[in-house]
Amino acid sequence: MALVLVVALAGAVGGGAQTALAEESRPSAAGRQLLYYNHAYGVLDRETADAIEHSASLRTFANFQVRTTTGAGGQTWTGRYLLGRETYVELFGVGDLPGQDGMFGSAGMALSTERAGDMGTVIGRLREQGVTDPVEFRQTRDFGDGVPVPWFDAVFTTDQYDAFGAWGMEYRPEYFADPRGNTEPAAYPGDVGRERYLSDDYRDRLMRDVTSVHLAVTARDLANTVPLLRAGGFVVRSLAGDGGGVVARRGGTTLRFDAVPRDQVGLRQVGFSLNRAVPHAHEERIGRSTLAVGPGTRAVWTFGGTE
Repeated sequence: MALVLVVALAGAVGGGAQTALAEESRPSAAGRQLLYYNHAYGVLDRETADAIEHSASLRTFANFQVRTTTGAGGQTWTGRYLLGRETYVELFGVGDLPGQDGMFGSAGMALSTERAGDMGTVIGRLREQGVTDPVEFRQTRDFGDGVPVPWFDAVFTTDQYDAFGAWGMEYRPEYFADPRGNTEPAAYPGDVGRERYLSDDYRDRLMRDVTSVHLAVTARDLANTVPLLRAGGFVVRSLAGDGGGVVARRGGTTLRFDAVPRDQVGLRQVGFSLNRAVPHAHEERIGRSTLAVGPGTRAVWTFGGTE
């Protein structure tokens, strides 16, 4: 679900997103959380991406897949996936995506609803923050027969970005109804949640879920992200420091965004919960990244490569 596949859109953001950082320290007043971390993606250096793709240890650590997906308009992308119970990570190498989305350091993040209809409330909250023209889009998926199946509805605060974009999304009932999606039955009326979407294959591996994501993004991309976080119900706090940034908490996954120049952007770190405790710490170098597992029920994957 790379950003390039859902940003070929018309429309632009209202003035509210550009001024959102002036009030990012104020917790969301919206009440019930509507959006939860679904997945993030990052474009890594080629050495690291190739090492990830061929890593035997990652296939033991997580429900790891390399797969090609066809979305709206016949666009295709091949990603490297670490899939958990409710959340996942999607990784690319330089040039795997077209244009600016395939440049080193490009990244994206999806925040999804758990209940059908909540997307409408999210869009309403965006407008209340001054995002007068949120960009809406419906993504489809082709399972190989040339017939697109409605997959999810998405909303962006803008179609203008430097290297990072976040979107809100809500899975479509048509996708859950298609047996080729291998999704689970609804746990409650209106269930469009992440756990239903992902398989239970994570149980046979060590990784359970994504608990934190740390990204470096430009100030413009951060300003366009904050309204979506707040509309989703995250509590957003500013970071002290030279460049600034924010931390968004709520819903089980902590999201950190550092504001940096364009040539310093990229995925920095991902934290995981584990299905069982690991008695001793273990570090493994994968390309120019390091996966540290344990001790206990936590793991941290740090990315530090250059193009």
